[in-house]
Amino acid sequence: MNRFLSRIDAVLVLVGGIFLVAMILLTTGNIVSRLIWVPIPGTFELMGFFGAIVTSFALGYTQRQKGHIAVDILIGAFPRRVKKALECFNSLLCLLFFCLIAWQVAEKARTLQATGEVTETLRIVYHPFTYGVAVGCGFLALVFLWDLINALRPAAKEKS
Repeated sequence: MNRFLSRIDAVLVLVGGIFLVAMILLTTGNIVSRLIWVPIPGTFELMGFFGAIVTSFALGYTQRQKGHIAVDILIGAFPRRVKKALECFNSLLCLLFFCLIAWQVAEKARTLQATGEVTETLRIVYHPFTYGVAVGCGFLALVFLWDLINALRPAAKEKS
């Protein structure tokens, strides 16, 4: 399972990185273009879409690296069994939360696809980017499932 998550993670991070580079190039191009003549039309729309993909595709990677902010001053004082129970509870709660988010964002994407909603300036369809956010949240839910499975495993006996 860990290898499977690593492969998906690598693809999402690569795609997110490509969108991040596109954001940098678009921002730079827009600044230069604004200095010379007029700004690039639709920059605001594209930055919003690209930012959504970059952010959502990085969620699973950040969780796998334990890079999210954690405040464990209080939890550090608890016994190991309580810490394990809290870790299980947190993983389960986050798993359910991000499953719900992925489902609802996918539903929103289906609605946008059915209605043919497009952006105002460039006439770009919304739904592929919305599905991308759902994929990012769904992958984060998978990571939390893996965290829950790992938290439920019995700990190896420590040597005295």
